[in-house]
Amino acid sequence: MARRPIRIAVLYFVHETVTFLRNDTTFDDFVYEGSPAKGEALLAHEPKSYMGGFVKVAREFDGVELVGIESPLFPKTGTGSGWITREAYETFVGRMIDEIAASGPYDGVYLSLHGAMGVRGIPRPEADIARRVRAVVGRKAFIVGTFDPHGNEDEEFLQQADMAFTVKYFPHYDSHLQGERAARMLVRAIRGDYKPATVTQRVPIISPTVLQWTGASPWMDLVQRALTWEAREPDVYVNFFFGFPFADVPDVGMTFQVMTNGDPGLARRVADDMASAAWRQRKALIGSTRVYTIPEGVTLAKEAMARGATPVVLADHSDRSGSATWILKEVIEQDLSDVLIATIADAKAIDVLKARDVKAGEPFDMEVGGLVDESAGAPVRVRGTVLAAVEGRGQLWVIVKFGRGNVLVLSRYLVQIMEPGSLGALGLDLAAFKAFAIKSRVHFRRGFDDSGFAKTILLVEPVEPFLGTVRLEGLPYQNVDLKKFYPYGDPKFP
Repeated sequence: MARRPIRIAVLYFVHETVTFLRNDTTFDDFVYEGSPAKGEALLAHEPKSYMGGFVKVAREFDGVELVGIESPLFPKTGTGSGWITREAYETFVGRMIDEIAASGPYDGVYLSLHGAMGVRGIPRPEADIARRVRAVVGRKAFIVGTFDPHGNEDEEFLQQADMAFTVKYFPHYDSHLQGERAARMLVRAIRGDYKPATVTQRVPIISPTVLQWTGASPWMDLVQRALTWEAREPDVYVNFFFGFPFADVPDVGMTFQVMTNGDPGLARRVADDMASAAWRQRKALIGSTRVYTIPEGVTLAKEAMARGATPVVLADHSDRSGSATWILKEVIEQDLSDVLIATIADAKAIDVLKARDVKAGEPFDMEVGGLVDESAGAPVRVRGTVLAAVEGRGQLWVIVKFGRGNVLVLSRYLVQIMEPGSLGALGLDLAAFKAFAIKSRVHFRRGFDDSGFAKTILLVEPVEPFLGTVRLEGLPYQNVDLKKFYPYGDPKFP
């Protein structure tokens, strides 16, 4: 006898919220051409990531209907914005819930989430979304979520949802795979072939994201341990939330989740093993990466350039607004040549340049960057020539040549450069540069490190402990007591 059709509602609400930034993420930030999206437009979003993996595998099953519920896509401010306003959150979630109620019933729901969303007045927004969805679809429906490993998640999400699947690598190479898993296990659960039994185990470790690179030990070792458990025990899935310390929320920090097919005892054993392994390596986890001050880093870059260890990458992991000028200032003061700085975010400068219809070949003389907060530094005056003004990816890019072969790329919003090719797409000859100064923590390694492109990599931050610092004690937390976390206190675990 033919199976009855399976109906699955698909929702998307994603943001990695830096709550220490002064600019809130508003309703308007989520509204632009293509966003919100629904129906097939939503299902076609990010085909190489979670959504693409979920849709691909769900549609490999006969008799599965996917319904794309109207959802806001990633805000145009990227990760360069703070708390999501309550108005924006309630408006979008309210619309989602109303649409699910009107278009149901559903056998399952897929929530494409992040885990580090910060909403004013909502302590755990991803769990809140799951709770509201559960209220309209009922207890018989299954709910699954996918997450970034930089989520801050405790047990509350899985008290409302049935399953979650989290990326294991940083850079995030396996998001499509986790979407595939979410679809496969959701359909299995709906058909009665998988009965989720889950355990959540928090570990009192808090760490800056720049330290969480999984291309080296000990973070690599914990990922491999999770993969080993998944290989040795059928139907076991291990989520490793590294945590995102730049969201001032109560569930910040490291968390493990384990899912099994109806075996809570096994889930507990695996979760305890993963948590104990992380705790044993806590000192190495925190000390895994060397970060230089920007003056030190620029000096070391100059030395590397002199001995031919180029190209050099200067990665300012700490710039959360995109407007920071510390590296630009130091490159000028130390008189470096052949450096590409990409990018400095300056919406006001972009507006001025756009209004005057800036063209290649024009002289350039402006103060750029800085000012949005103390961590961005002061504006820096740049005198040079406009190489190009390029419209693309939703904004104007103004490219300026200055000094001795240096180039600055101005953008409206924070841009995290992950691949050298994205700079080549702006018409830049990458071979002309000995150093690349970019705003990135770890994601840049996929294009600059894993490929062998860069010969020298230097992670840097300002002298003072500003927003994206490795010195988390410099942040004005209100909802987090650092003394309850290693290395800032002496918590007892287990």
